[in-house]
Amino acid sequence: MLMRTDPFREFDRLTQQLFGGAGSGTWSKPSSMPMDAYRSGGELVVSFDLPGVDPSAIEVDVERNVLTVKAERRPTLGDDVQVQVSERPLGVFSRQLFLGDTLDTDRISADYDAGVLTLRIPVAEQAKARRITVGSAPKEIDA
Repeated sequence: MLMRTDPFREFDRLTQQLFGGAGSGTWSKPSSMPMDAYRSGGELVVSFDLPGVDPSAIEVDVERNVLTVKAERRPTLGDDVQVQVSERPLGVFSRQLFLGDTLDTDRISADYDAGVLTLRIPVAEQAKARRITVGSAPKEIDA
């Protein structure tokens, strides 16, 4: 249903730990956005944490079976402000998901509430579980 292959994610995480990431006092590449994914009834639900991101700065694209979510957290401070501590990462966050053929990518819906982007991807009709009726063959009568 959802293929989880992102070979560079763990490399990025390790690099940030070794060389300092958010909280080091300097701007660093934001880590990819945390997510949860689960199946609920006839749909796959994927939620991304995007606190502090304006909904107009979120892009969701699907090309073939690749879903891409991009979001940008922009600075909100004025020009005459002297920053004392800056631990919240700014910049562009991006995440790609490889979707299985069993999902209906033409009917994806997206909602953003309280800093969480929730995508609902219906399972394609042909992929839904269905019950098969078992019949019996007619018996032949020996004459």
